[in-house]
Amino acid sequence: MDQKVLVLNGDYSAITLCSVQKAFVLLYLEKAELIANKEGAFLRTVSMAYPKPSIIRLQRYVRVPYKGIALSRHNVMKRDNFECQYCGSTKNLTLDHVLPRSRGGDSSWGNLLTACARCNHAKGHRTPEEAGLTVRQKPKKPTLAGFLKLSAGTIDHTWHAYLN
Repeated sequence: MDQKVLVLNGDYSAITLCSVQKAFVLLYLEKAELIANKEGAFLRTVSMAYPKPSIIRLQRYVRVPYKGIALSRHNVMKRDNFECQYCGSTKNLTLDHVLPRSRGGDSSWGNLLTACARCNHAKGHRTPEEAGLTVRQKPKKPTLAGFLKLSAGTIDHTWHAYLN
């Protein structure tokens, strides 16, 4: 039951992911309605079988003060798929400032990327071009929908309409 359920706001916009257990409680308490269920999957009690939720929608619109995705070490690495953005390694990962802090670079989504310790050390306090390194994917701030896709791991095919 480690699968995730997509939670939609009252206006059908995606707001978060939750566990199947949490989704079932929201459905049972009639705080949410079932939009889509997993085909052929059920939650069983001694006397009943309930469809396993895939997408639920909250009954009431909830105002969510969207502040964006938090800039953190883990979130940057998750955005970069836990791979060095210079060589593709998955070992000894660190964060690297594309424009080094010593040269006025800030800690922002557009300036941070995941790098292995070897590439980070080789780059030093230079830009990737000066160090002769190429960046596999230009760093940018992820969208909420994109980040929900990354967080879910496996995405149910019924989610695509709500995450695009």
